[in-house]
Amino acid sequence: MDTTDRKLLALLRKDGRSSLSALAAELNVSRGTVQNRIDRLTRDGVISGFTVRVTEADDPHAVRAITMIEITGQKTLAAVKALRGIPEVRALHTTNGAWDLVAELHAENLVEFERVLRGIRAMDGVSKSETSLLLTTL
Repeated sequence: MDTTDRKLLALLRKDGRSSLSALAAELNVSRGTVQNRIDRLTRDGVISGFTVRVTEADDPHAVRAITMIEITGQKTLAAVKALRGIPEVRALHTTNGAWDLVAELHAENLVEFERVLRGIRAMDGVSKSETSLLLTTL
């Protein structure tokens, strides 16, 4: 990834519905360049998908959580790839200390949250996890 890729990702994070023309103008490149970069970033797994985010007030049943994950052995890359493929994993971070990864989870409701959490805990290489629900954003 180069500087243009990073700027493109930042623009898409800000507004994933931006048109190719608007992105191209902002980046000072052609529409074709933007399309090719999005295609490459998607193919390479940097962009794992596109989704709609709603505010908490508009989605009172949504469940948000932080999950700390411990990975066994040399399975971190495989775990990261698998976690990035889960739409409910909104962000994934490496960290220091007792945990290897921190995942920010957003699910539609408790049933979906439990399904996602069960799937993460069953992943090859995940030896332990600890989850904290996020209640109110201040």
